[in-house]
Amino acid sequence: MSRSSGAPVPVLMYHEVSASPHPAFQRYTVTVREFTRQMRLLAALGYETIDLDTLVRARAGRGSLPRRPVIITFDDGYQGSVDHAVPVLRGHNFIACFYLVAGLMGETSRWMVPELGVDLPLMDWDTARKLGAEGFQFGAHTMTHPRLTDVDSAACRTELDDARKYIEQELSRPAIHLAYPFGSYDRSVQVLAAEAGYVTACSTRPGLSPADDDLLALHRVSVYGHDSIFDFLSRLRTGAAVRENLNGALDSVTNRLRIGSRS
Repeated sequence: MSRSSGAPVPVLMYHEVSASPHPAFQRYTVTVREFTRQMRLLAALGYETIDLDTLVRARAGRGSLPRRPVIITFDDGYQGSVDHAVPVLRGHNFIACFYLVAGLMGETSRWMVPELGVDLPLMDWDTARKLGAEGFQFGAHTMTHPRLTDVDSAACRTELDDARKYIEQELSRPAIHLAYPFGSYDRSVQVLAAEAGYVTACSTRPGLSPADDDLLALHRVSVYGHDSIFDFLSRLRTGAAVRENLNGALDSVTNRLRIGSRS
């Protein structure tokens, strides 16, 4: 059964999936066990994975979405996600989009060293080509993973243009989807992204992606290493974890009580 593009869509954001999360990157690493549980839950609830092209067509009125669509994205292109997440995804006939740091393929995430003191292996082009043949999607995560609002417009343009060019050259497929490194963007970065030929760009704005979402600043649902399965279900349905929804509800009640006491 299909539906219109009017309902919000969860765009899940992962980084690393690992059997042994590095302590410095634990917040952004989901264990294999938890990732397996999350994918089983998606399947049990009847979710179907779609790619970003399907979302774009539906929101332009040129197609429909499954009854329960979900988009699974992985930032950075870690080899650990290939080793541990891809087999689980295959088992459920799920697809995902990997955002690649095009200038560091087959190397390590050296942008993490200054802040976290750790770097992790990244997939290489041969691996990406094999995954692409299976139906996995790839987007750009720039050339070197800078904060795009911290670089001048010429450097920003080069990061965006070259990443798209490299991916299309190596994978022989269009690269029209982008994720902003560190979630760093502003209006000028969006303009440069559009000029570089990107149709969508994922942000780190928390929440489900509504029908009128900005295609160059799509909302996403971050999945963290400390999330329980109940948090995951809550994020899937509302865009926020259980505790975040409770805190929001408590804040709302507190504000109403304050307003009432003043009247």
